Amino acid sequence: MKKQNLPVAPQSLQKVPIAFDLSANALNKWESGIKAEIEEDNTISILDPIGLDYWTGDGVTAKRIAAALRQIGHEQDVTVYINSPGGDMFEGFAIYNLLRNHGGKVTVKIIGIAASAASIIAMSGDDLQIARAGFLMIHNCWLHAVGNRHDFREVAETIEPFDLAMTDIYAIRSGLDKNLIISMMDKETYIVGNDAVEQGFADSLLPADIVTKQKESDPNSSIKKLDALLAKAQLPRTERRKFIQELKTSMSGAASESTPCAASDVQINVEFGSTAKLSNSLKGILK
Repeated sequence: MKKQNLPVAPQSLQKVPIAFDLSANALNKWESGIKAEIEEDNTISILDPIGLDYWTGDGVTAKRIAAALRQIGHEQDVTVYINSPGGDMFEGFAIYNLLRNHGGKVTVKIIGIAASAASIIAMSGDDLQIARAGFLMIHNCWLHAVGNRHDFREVAETIEPFDLAMTDIYAIRSGLDKNLIISMMDKETYIVGNDAVEQGFADSLLPADIVTKQKESDPNSSIKKLDALLAKAQLPRTERRKFIQELKTSMSGAASESTPCAASDVQINVEFGSTAKLSNSLKGILK
């Protein structure tokens, strides 16, 4: 499908304090070690959560993608590799629009998972290819908000057009009925490679040898996994960040006195003052 036939995604109209978050299920399914075996010329890799990454200061942002496209050249063809659990929907829409408006052909290759905001980005390709063991995940906007009942009512009214915009994009791309798409989004649906092709979301399957899995030795990968466990325990992002930051500070201070231990033997023996309840929650989910 020519990307110009797809609708333009709406821009951010944020009226109340909200923060998009990652689905715990998507984080559990995401294997950050999955990479492309050999990257082609004019390649953009989206292999992290969408939006600014709090832990590294990097992350996949519209600003970064715009810079990459400028360097490649507006009329040049581009290949986009995706393995991302999703993230900030506003950033996802902005990246989708950037790729949709690119002058050259855009080929999207889902080598792992394209969940939530990342699945919207994937829809922007003229040609969408997916690994046989890869996944698309579609759902309604997933977020945290702060305020009273009037604020939450306004949040629902603000977010609804974005859910409808996603519905339009998925429906036009796949050719499926909008009511079916709405039902799939309501249930948070994971679509494996073969099914993605059969249902019209993707055009073809990727050859198996294009994907490789590397060992996740980066300390940031462990932090992200811990973040996923805390998300699974239904802890808001702000509390997760506070807990992990204090945990990192505590571990750094005790590093010179520590002895080696296996990751499977990790125990949480310290209460971190104002985040004691998070420590208890972590104990519970690590049992």
